[in-house]
Order: sequence, then C-alpha cells, then structure tokens
Amino acid sequence: MAGRLLGKALAAVSLSVALASVTIRSSGCRGIPAFRNSFSSSWFHLNTNVMSGSYSKENSHNKARTSPYPGSKVERSQVPNEKVGWLVEWQDYNPVEYTAVSVLAGPRWADPQIRNPAGRTGLVGRGLLGRWGPNHAADPIITRWKRDSSGNKIMHPISGKHILQFVAIKRKDCGEWAIPGGMVDPGEKISATLKREFGEEALNSLQKTSAEKREIEEKLHKLFSQDHLVIYKGYVDDPRNTDNAWMETEAVNYHDETGEIMDNLTLEAGDDAGKVKWVDINDKLKLYASHSQFIKLVAEKRDAHWSEDSEADCHAL
Repeated sequence: MAGRLLGKALAAVSLSVALASVTIRSSGCRGIPAFRNSFSSSWFHLNTNVMSGSYSKENSHNKARTSPYPGSKVERSQVPNEKVGWLVEWQDYNPVEYTAVSVLAGPRWADPQIRNPAGRTGLVGRGLLGRWGPNHAADPIITRWKRDSSGNKIMHPISGKHILQFVAIKRKDCGEWAIPGGMVDPGEKISATLKREFGEEALNSLQKTSAEKREIEEKLHKLFSQDHLVIYKGYVDDPRNTDNAWMETEAVNYHDETGEIMDNLTLEAGDDAGKVKWVDINDKLKLYASHSQFIKLVAEKRDAHWSEDSEADCHAL
C-alpha cells in the first residue's frame, strides 16, 4: 500500500535550515500535480552548492539504494538512476517495506508519509532509523598537520601541499572507517553532540573514572571552544536511508594547528568504535556513507594535500 501511494504522489521538496514552506508547481508532465509541504529540516536542494563546498550530485544517492539493508537480509526494490527522482512518473514503483524490530519497539516520531527529498530508495518504512523523516547527526572532524620527528610539517612531494590528518574510527556495525560522529539527543545542541561523540568514540570516555572524565573534558573544551569550520549541513547518502526516513548531519572541523592539544590526549576506541587512529587525508580514502566528501571539503578549506593527479595536471598546464 505504501509503495503504491509513493509511486503516485510527488515528494520533490527543497528544505531550508529553518521551518520552510515550499510550493512545487506542476512541471507540465502528466501525473505530476502541484504540491505543498511544510516542516522543519536542515535539507538543502540537491541542485545547489552546499555551505562551504559543493556536494556532488553523482554521489548524493547511491549508498541509499544498496542491498542488503544494513543489519538485515532485506533486499531493496531496484531503482535505476533515471527513476530516482520523485518528479519522474513511475506508476509501477513497489518498494519493499522494512522497519527493524528494535525500532518498532520505540516511539513513533512523525508523519510516516514524509518522503526522502533525494528520491526513491527501493525501501519504505524506517529501517534502522528511529524517526520518520530526517534523523539528525553530528560529525566532528578533528584535524592536525602531519609532522616529522623534528616537529616540522610534512609536505607532499607531488602536490607541494602540507599533509593533513584526521581522527578516524572503525565502525563496529559495518567495519568501515568513519568520522567519529553520532546522533543528536532530543533537545541537545549540536556543539554538545560533537564533543560528546568524539569523547565517547575516540577517547573511550564512557569507561573512564570521574577524575579521568573531568581531565578529558578540560582538554576537549580548549579544542572545541576555538574557531571552527562548518563543513557541511544537510542530507547524507547513508545506507540506512529509506523513502520515509533518512540521515541529515552537520559536519564541523576543529583544527589543532600546533598539535599540542591532541598530543595530550590518548586515542582509545570506545562505544560504537572498534578502532581509532590518525589517518592521512587524500583522495584514496574509502569512508562510510558520505564521509569522504566531507574530508575532501576540509582539505580544500585548509589548503592541504588531497590528490596527486589533480595537482600534477595543474603543473602540466
């Protein structure tokens, strides 16, 4: 039933950071009615540049269509590239319905008829996500310059730019390397989520004594209270996304210019992380969900090394 409703209705909406009311006029195509929707979200329109960098449309809705669905054997209905968008009429669209048992046991948060702004995923329901509609996360990107034994910043021999490092965790659920982020608790400020998640996943703060927690908090306060860069804010191409529930995040870069703050903190995997380490930033990184795109934006903003090929091409011009 849900699949038939989805296949006959338009849900192409463009959401702003604040409460938005968007009117989408008829495109002139048969079966595409005018539509008005209003709700709160940090979604942006896929056809525009986002925040401090552009987000590639080619990479914006691929992982959200992969099978099997995370933590299950559920196979999505296949959605070809040309039929992802809700503006494309597809009367035979009949997505699989799936909501994890653990999610069904929790509260129902919002209107189940809300639709994924990026398009069809081949699955309806909430999957592993607790809320209908946007599920908000925060991703702290902690960086420092890679240095030699004498403390000098290391320059890449081809690009001629300094090499940037970030703290990465290996997720327990899928085994992929990722930014140590997590879900925003109800009523919690993004800044608090960023610091809490980094402490829990990269410093194992949940297993520390009260005295150790206070020491970690003091050191993190210095890092998280300094100037920072909001790298990205909006929809995330996440394998947990469905037609009715999806991930949105705010990725923020906190940079330790001298390295002194992070040198006094011992990385230790905790909570959802199986491992944690400093990773050199470059275009060869394969990370969870859309994290590689976030890391690329950080490298661009910090004018750090990213790709050997692109820099070599520039020198050849």
